[in-house]
Amino acid sequence: MTPKGPPQGTPKEVFAAFFKLGLTSFGGPIAHLGYFRDELVTRRRWLDDRAYADLVALCQFLPGPASSQVGFALGMMRAGWLGALAAFVAFTLPSALVLLVFATSAASIAGPVGTGALHGLKIVAVAIIAQAVWGMAKALCPDRERAAIAVGAVGVLAFVPGAVGMVGAIVLGGVCGLALGRGTGTPVGGHVMMPVSRGAAMAALATFLAGLVLLPLLASQSHALAVIDAFYRAGALVFGGGHVVLPLLQAEIVQPGWVTPDAFLAGYGAAQAVPGPLFTFAAYLGAVLGPAPNGVTGAALALGAIFLPGFLLLIGVMPFWDRFRAMARAQSLMQGANAAVVGILGAALYTPVFTNAIGDMRDFTLALVCFIALMVWKAPPWAVVVMAAFGGVGLALVQ
Repeated sequence: MTPKGPPQGTPKEVFAAFFKLGLTSFGGPIAHLGYFRDELVTRRRWLDDRAYADLVALCQFLPGPASSQVGFALGMMRAGWLGALAAFVAFTLPSALVLLVFATSAASIAGPVGTGALHGLKIVAVAIIAQAVWGMAKALCPDRERAAIAVGAVGVLAFVPGAVGMVGAIVLGGVCGLALGRGTGTPVGGHVMMPVSRGAAMAALATFLAGLVLLPLLASQSHALAVIDAFYRAGALVFGGGHVVLPLLQAEIVQPGWVTPDAFLAGYGAAQAVPGPLFTFAAYLGAVLGPAPNGVTGAALALGAIFLPGFLLLIGVMPFWDRFRAMARAQSLMQGANAAVVGILGAALYTPVFTNAIGDMRDFTLALVCFIALMVWKAPPWAVVVMAAFGGVGLALVQ
């Protein structure tokens, strides 16, 4: 991917296009990619299908929020570095603001109606994560060997819980993927022209690695640096889609006691009802952190830290992507890592999601209804979240 010619649009044009998408793109990362194609490939004709498919392949291959990375790259392609920033802000801002408002008001909710609605949001998280595990397992564990890698990842977390176990499971999954050797290489498709030189790419990769190495060393200096470190590490290790950030954030934010399990699951449920990237869940978590920084400052720090590593990696690989993705060994490694991610998400479905949300058979029944609504009725996630909130109120009122 080498730059050819000046950008064809303006940051203002990019902001307008992505603000519309940020207001209307419900349904998660895969749905977002469909919205992007309809708006930017079919309607606005910023690029053709071949180039768009090449860009999507790149972003799905990297850790981080795939749909936000695609949007960042499309903004850069259209209007340079300012266009990339405009795309990120416009696509992220609507859902981040809604979750920030929810964070500041959730603590004041009292009575059976308020507490019941929050409990419903925790219950719907069970159904949403179960749907994600099912869909990812079909796509990323299509054979016995990769299914075994997923189960092995659950076993690793059973004995080594937390972030260390998750990183270890991903590394072991990658090693197993290399041993299986199922990668065949992908023919190089259409090119997306980006204003990224090799020097800028190397600087981005160096910054990414510096964040992983230095932030843990600096975290003890202040709680603000500890917060940045926790969210940066979560954003750097997310393979396989936005839902996978749940166990990583739980390990980094809930286990130290910064956010209670109930508040964590209520916010995650609320994040399903808003458009835009699931990573804006970080805005909610940053706002409700127990020790300062929290509120608007905490939300801004958390958002910036969780998105930054994915964007740095994207910038860093742009000039080298065509050559790397044609390597069979690289594909084999990622196949194993992605299978391990399925196991990590499956473990998170049990704890903290199920164990904190389901207290009795009535809770389980509501979770099952939500799961059927998503899987069989094909109801949109935001509608299921609303239904669960009302269901939680109903359960609270009949107690």
